[in-house]
This record gives sequence, structure tokens and C-alpha cells, in this order.
Amino acid sequence: MILYPAIDLKGGSVVRLKEGDMDRATVYGDDPGAQARAFAKAGFEWIHVVDLDGAFAGASVNAEAVDGILDQADAPVQLGGGIRDMAGVESWLGRGVARVILGTAAVRDPDFVKAAAKAHPGQVAVGVDARGGRVAVEGWAEVSDMTVLDLARRFEDAGVAALIYTDISRDGLLKGLNLESTRELAAQVSIPVIASGGLAGLEDVRALLLPENAAIAGAITGRALYDGRLDAREALALVRASRAAA
Repeated sequence: MILYPAIDLKGGSVVRLKEGDMDRATVYGDDPGAQARAFAKAGFEWIHVVDLDGAFAGASVNAEAVDGILDQADAPVQLGGGIRDMAGVESWLGRGVARVILGTAAVRDPDFVKAAAKAHPGQVAVGVDARGGRVAVEGWAEVSDMTVLDLARRFEDAGVAALIYTDISRDGLLKGLNLESTRELAAQVSIPVIASGGLAGLEDVRALLLPENAAIAGAITGRALYDGRLDAREALALVRASRAAA
């Protein structure tokens, strides 16, 4: 199980939203590169970055901030938000992003996502963002008719590196992860599933490491880290101990 610290970008700053609402943003810093460096120094193995403005615009907006993260983070970066075509995928992979996350494109243009996953093995993840069991797109501003499982199964044999499953109703609210739904999804597909939305503290990390959640490949944490509710050292020590005991 891998813990991914999140850096969400809005106007070049590090923010966290509540339920994906751009009007409910809390700013945590104006130096994304320094934040990435701090996370890497703390021992995190990956860094999860989302260009929030890009997700709404349909094209990368915070490129300068992402470049700063890539320059300063001594850890691989996965990036989502506004990447909608092969040129965008190849541009970011060429600039040093280790893995791109495709969300809206997975619903609107699945053939492109499959082609990208085939062309770049292990470097394309699919964002499965759900509101009421249905997949949300366009920066979570719209809800499609597609179910979470339908979207996940669409890419079952496409070579996708991971599914990042976000329960929007919990995102940024510190309500705890939706482990039941994440566990059910992970049990029905062979693609690794990463949990996102609501991680509140060390108890969530302990729950992720229980045997019944062994199929969950990782989890993203944001507000809990920034608010000091989750101590990075303690969380990572738990993860390391769990691996050693496996």
C-alpha cells in the first residue's frame, strides 16, 4: 500500500477544495515546488498532483507550478487535470511526469485512453471520480450516466496502471475514506485501485492496512496532512511495518 500526498493547484497555489467546489478552496501555500520537496523529504514514495484549473479548462493551466514540482521533488509525480489528448500525455511524460491521470477523457474518449496506455505502459492511470455512484467529469462539474464499475471495466485489459477512485462527497471533508466502495471496486477489477477522498487521520491508514483491505493498492491524502491531523512520519512508519510483516 502506497500513501500519496496530494498537491492540488489553483492559480499557481497549493489548495484543497471541499467536495470539488472551486469556491470552497483553502490555500495552503504559494510554492508548490517547496511543498513537493518537503513531501519527498518526509519519505513519501510518490506525489499526487492535480491541476484544478486545468480540469475545468480542459487543458493544462498550471504548467509552471507543475514544472516547479518536477524540478524540486525527489519522488515520482503523477499528474491529472486537463490532460485530454495524446499531445498532452506525451508532453507531460516528456517533461518528467512519471504517470498521467486521465479522467474526463476516460468517459468522453475511451479509445484515446486505451491508445495512451498501450503506447506508454505503466504511465497512464484513470481517474474514477464518483458522485452518488455515477462518474463525474469536467472537473467534477458534470455527472455522467456511467457507473463507477462500468467505467473501470472499460479499461480492464487496456494496460492501465491504476484506477484512482474518489468519492467526491467525502473529498476535503475529513469524513474518512469510503473503504467499502473502494474495496468492492478493487474486488471486481484486476487493475490496482487507489482510494481518494476523505482520509482523516491515522485511523484511516490503520484501516487501509487491515487484511480485508489488502486489495486496495494505495490512498491519497491531502487536507489531513496540511491541517496536521495526519503525521507523515507515523503514517509512513505504519506502512513500512505492514510491508515488513507481509
